[in-house]
Amino acid sequence: MSSLHQALRAALDSRQPLLAELHQQGTDCYRLFHGSQEGAPGLTADRYGPQLLVQSFHQPLQLDALLDLHASIGEQLGLDLQLVYNDRSGGNSRIDRRDPVYQAAPEALEDLIGQEWGLNYRVRGRHPGQDPLLFLDLRNARGWIKANSAGKSVLNLFAYTCGVGLCAAAGGASEVVNLDFAEGNLAVGKENGALNPELTPMQFIQSDYFPAIRQLAGLPIASRRGHKLPAYPRLQQRQFDLVFLDPPAWAKSAFGTVDLLRDYQSLLKPAILATAENGTLVCCNNLAKVSMDDWRPQVLRCAEKLGRPVREWQQIAPAADFPSRDGQPPLKTLVLHF
Repeated sequence: MSSLHQALRAALDSRQPLLAELHQQGTDCYRLFHGSQEGAPGLTADRYGPQLLVQSFHQPLQLDALLDLHASIGEQLGLDLQLVYNDRSGGNSRIDRRDPVYQAAPEALEDLIGQEWGLNYRVRGRHPGQDPLLFLDLRNARGWIKANSAGKSVLNLFAYTCGVGLCAAAGGASEVVNLDFAEGNLAVGKENGALNPELTPMQFIQSDYFPAIRQLAGLPIASRRGHKLPAYPRLQQRQFDLVFLDPPAWAKSAFGTVDLLRDYQSLLKPAILATAENGTLVCCNNLAKVSMDDWRPQVLRCAEKLGRPVREWQQIAPAADFPSRDGQPPLKTLVLHF
């Protein structure tokens, strides 16, 4: 038995109680193998409804090992999942190659549907973007949003494919606004909304984060001398009962730079100002090199300096399908009550 097979078997055995719980909750999207913590760094295996998405980040996976992994997971779950393998190591682009290891069956690449917390989500094994359309480590945070949105106005920042917004709508929010720069992300968010027609329709704003959040917060939009800013949607100043902030690690535009390592405050400050009195801000930091013990005091100090001290805070950790040996998972989520 290979070392990978042994590691996979141990990972699947350890997940049995969690998977039973997830299935009861109406969830069939979860991580089955988290290689960096379970014996095969750079390798992940995720279930998205009827699909098994295997991805390698350090080196390609050989065909025999891939097929063995697929068979082992199918046997353990009692399912014949559609296999998609994306190699993201080096300069690989995840485009089908002649080597059979990359050839997914046509039905595996069709538009599929996965479920989380009883909600339907669009699943695509390959699409123009780099990442899966639903980040599985954020599941517990989405569940918290679903349980705490009733009657609230909700602003979902860096919305990606609007999973947080969908959970807010399912939780009975009075209003859900999703904000993202990428038209393609919001298009999938609209698909997700259409897959759950019983929910109150969400709103979608395609905009760079900085001009949008600064308008909502009542702050001026700065421009560099001699540089004309691109066009952006005009928004009225307002506050929301519940704000969700989940920025990427780094991004740059004509309006500013997203840098979770060096300048989280420039993202956080206007988000706090767009949060209503007695409201709640949920903020995330997905950089592994930033610890919760270092980041949390920075967040609380930022709110204090703004004159919006945090009355109470709590932490939301990823579920057990994203194990962390040192108790410091890359994704850190704080719930701030003002």
